[in-house]
Amino acid sequence: MKKSLKILAGILVAILLMLLATSVYMLDYSLSSQRDNWTEKQAWENLYVHYPFAKEWFDSIRHDGVLRDTFMTNSDGVRLHAFYLPRKGAERTAVLVHGYGNRAIDMFQLGYMYHHHLNSNILLPDLYGHGESGGESIRMGWLDRLDVKAWSKMAENLFHAPIVVHGISMGAATTMMLSGEEDIPESITHFIEDCGYTSVRDEFSGELKVRFGLPSFPLLDISSLLCKAVFGWSFSEASSLKQVARCKRPMFFIHGDADSFVPTEMVFPLYFAHSGRKEIWITKGVQHAVSYECYPTEYTLRVRRFLEK
Repeated sequence: MKKSLKILAGILVAILLMLLATSVYMLDYSLSSQRDNWTEKQAWENLYVHYPFAKEWFDSIRHDGVLRDTFMTNSDGVRLHAFYLPRKGAERTAVLVHGYGNRAIDMFQLGYMYHHHLNSNILLPDLYGHGESGGESIRMGWLDRLDVKAWSKMAENLFHAPIVVHGISMGAATTMMLSGEEDIPESITHFIEDCGYTSVRDEFSGELKVRFGLPSFPLLDISSLLCKAVFGWSFSEASSLKQVARCKRPMFFIHGDADSFVPTEMVFPLYFAHSGRKEIWITKGVQHAVSYECYPTEYTLRVRRFLEK
């Protein structure tokens, strides 16, 4: 009997250690900084390939000395970087928030839209752990919302114009997470989210199933506890859905109907949770984060109409 109990206890300990080791691996896999995987040169080359209609504008801001860098130190004491570009007589300022594993440069296609077509100043931050910003982890938008709030205050001081915060993918989740804060700058008048997820837990749960064929329990729960202990936040609290429900300012929801990375069905509870003025656009035949690439003219027109209402 005692021998059987010892064997059972050994099996349980082995299972727990295996779950812990797997959770540590998954946390490292999903939240370690990936800035070295995507260089500045590669980011610009990617823009030229996918947005050839903006090539002349890309060339002009890169080589005419008009694109500016700025830095700030966040509440954690980490130095963060952003690009900004003023426009004479601008009607507004667009703060453009990039996605997971990307960098500010990857948002210059929307920088083109806002600066060239929508008469806007633009500010494009490198999120914590990305691009030229410090930090060695990815924070999935949750703590990033506080940094984007600080960047918005800087944009307010730089340009003295109404602000729209516009994010794609993880940047869209960051945008929604910011929208529910009580003390966001009054100058932020609009939010636009393009293919953001309902919560970090929901997104990771889907990725566990699709990529690894694993259930969310108990790996996700253990990983979330580790995340809280190591990084100071948990997957469940990082909820776009809860934050959007608190938002009263106008929000535009955009999502591709062929998105499998952040499933299209995530956009509907987000849209219905928002109780203020809102619009939704489901783009046909579009996969993740490429609605502007697929429909640049219509995207521009819809954003313009949303901002001008």
